[in-house]
Amino acid sequence: MSDPTPDQTASLNLLGRSEHRLPASPDEARLETFPNRTPGRHYTIHLSAPDFASLCPVTGQPDSAHIEILYIPDTLCVETKSLKFYLASYRNHASFNESIVNRILDDLVTAAAPRQALVRGRFAPRGGIQLTCEARHPHLDSPLDWPTPSLSTH
Repeated sequence: MSDPTPDQTASLNLLGRSEHRLPASPDEARLETFPNRTPGRHYTIHLSAPDFASLCPVTGQPDSAHIEILYIPDTLCVETKSLKFYLASYRNHASFNESIVNRILDDLVTAAAPRQALVRGRFAPRGGIQLTCEARHPHLDSPLDWPTPSLSTH
């Protein structure tokens, strides 16, 4: 198990650069990947973005959410700086909450081809209703599930 070589990380455009310009939309954004150092091991990666923002496609008003991604990598892992830029590209993008969660899953699967993935969006209440949407790959009866927080007494 060794760190990726420069050839394996040459395609990473954001990592190590002081890039400040956010992509204008998810269509412009790019999820970058790097080789999984332990492809033979079955492990999960949990990514959490509590400050996600997008626009309502009907009213144009801002929507906010806590987006969580849980995935089991195969040969590739998602580079987190590119994920940050990708998620930030939604801030001026008008789309329904359910579409956003499904698009994030689709883009993750296209970029990294994980063994399994689960994306959850917990959107802030609008009109007194709070919406949570989950999308799974490869199918709904997948055993991948959210970790249960441990209740520690110390």
